[in-house]
Amino acid sequence: MPIRWLVGPNPSGGNDLEIKKKKGGRFAAIQCLKKKKLYEAQIEQLGNFQLRVHDQMIVLEGAKATTDTIDALRTGSSAVKSIQQSLSVDDIEKTMEQANEHSENMRLIQDALATPAGAAADFDEDELEAELEELEGEELEEELLQPPSAVPAAPLPNQNQPKRETPLPASNVDELAALQAEMAL
Repeated sequence: MPIRWLVGPNPSGGNDLEIKKKKGGRFAAIQCLKKKKLYEAQIEQLGNFQLRVHDQMIVLEGAKATTDTIDALRTGSSAVKSIQQSLSVDDIEKTMEQANEHSENMRLIQDALATPAGAAADFDEDELEAELEELEGEELEEELLQPPSAVPAAPLPNQNQPKRETPLPASNVDELAALQAEMAL
């Protein structure tokens, strides 16, 4: 029997509490109230069960998330460990040393190729600089001693063109107004 029938209307009309009071007297009504209290306690207990189940679901979801996080950390840690096993500080130092040796050898080769050989090695750089300066000085003297060449004719302004007059602004305010008019503000 649903709990609402104990204190509310039921399909047969009226409520059980009122019917019991009329038919069986006070004892039957008290029994009906006891049933009602038992049903209410059972409803509360079922509500608590549901709450515990939901609480447990939340705990399980948290545990699953924690487990997934730990698994991801373990996977990352093992990946780093395997990479570190394939590399060692000695291997890295050896590789860097070899790279430095190769760079030094390449620099020595380039220096050797840049060193003048044969007849070019016998020239004194200071003498060559002095000779170059002397030649440049002679060229400059020759240029200055020669008469100037004909001056190129520059086009003269056409006298027939009318002159455009540009009005001068009277003040900063006029100048600002002219600029605003040009910019169409």
